[in-house]
Amino acid sequence: MSNQTQEALLLLEDGTTFRGTALGKIGTHGGEICFNTGMTGYQEIYTDPSYFGQVVVNTNAHIGNYGVLLDTEEESNSVKISGMICNSFSPIHSRNVADSSLQEYFEKAGIVGISDVDTRQLVRIIRERGAMNCIISSEILDPEELMVELKKLPSMEGLELSSVVSTKEPYFVGNEDAKYRVAVMDYGTKKSILNNFATRDCYSKVFPAKTPVEEVLAWNPDGFFISNGPGDPAAMEYAVETVKELIDTGKPLFGICLGHQLLAEASGISTYKMHHGHRGLNHPVQNLITGLCEITSQNHGFAVNAEEIKSHPNVEVTHVNLNDKTIEGIRRTDKPAFSVQYHPEAAPGPHDSRYLFDQFVELLNKETVEA
Repeated sequence: MSNQTQEALLLLEDGTTFRGTALGKIGTHGGEICFNTGMTGYQEIYTDPSYFGQVVVNTNAHIGNYGVLLDTEEESNSVKISGMICNSFSPIHSRNVADSSLQEYFEKAGIVGISDVDTRQLVRIIRERGAMNCIISSEILDPEELMVELKKLPSMEGLELSSVVSTKEPYFVGNEDAKYRVAVMDYGTKKSILNNFATRDCYSKVFPAKTPVEEVLAWNPDGFFISNGPGDPAAMEYAVETVKELIDTGKPLFGICLGHQLLAEASGISTYKMHHGHRGLNHPVQNLITGLCEITSQNHGFAVNAEEIKSHPNVEVTHVNLNDKTIEGIRRTDKPAFSVQYHPEAAPGPHDSRYLFDQFVELLNKETVEA
């Protein structure tokens, strides 16, 4: 039976079931369910290491209709999601420059998915009941039997995943003769972020997640970038210690998403697991320094404790989410270190926030001039 007509079952941790049509590989796979409201950029989402261990619900009505482009629309070297759920899935694509269909792409990557699901109803459940694990199967269609497999999945809270997706060996991005040298701590970084540094005259060396600080400093970088990535920041003591030591050097430091949470943890501010997180391309954020608002691309399930910032002597809030007032940006007042919870590289998404890369380069320039 073709997987375009084969039945599939989606089972949530609370027992809710959805029946639909299998897509991708025939099999059984699960993880934490989350939804992304973006209307484009599905391939960038699937290859973003921050989604490792998660099953993505695409709320856009049609998925797969423009196929996939290898390399240019991939944010890492492989698909990182644990599964995909959508309403209408297109096994064919209309973009003549595409390398393949999304179906072929998923089959090669071993991704199990389900279509013909009422994603509006599913998203309402997630918003009301919160993030939870789920499992998709095109092999096991009995909910009771599938629940046995679902209960084997670990909770995302307390899970350390960055060392799993991080590069195993250091590598370089950009022009070796560039003006600035940026040490990138890879906890699950995206190609688009590294490209934004390269276009701003930065030569980046990307280090594995657990690289000793001495090795990072031996390269003599002008500044540090703390990357995005999957998992619970509170479970990453090794990374928190690294960020503390990098801050203490007094060199510029910039963090995005998980990097934002790690800067907070390194500054003595706790993080917490959100009810269902922020994932999409249209989240409104206000820059408290300028008063201006920007539409942002987001993907996170953890956030920084706002109350603890109020009493912190050396940390101030720079950005807030206009939907729920969660912390979207912080900076140290005693060191040249700052971070944002959202994704200024916005791949996919609007480019309202790319000025943050320029601000980091300004700090690098000041560092090199003073040096």
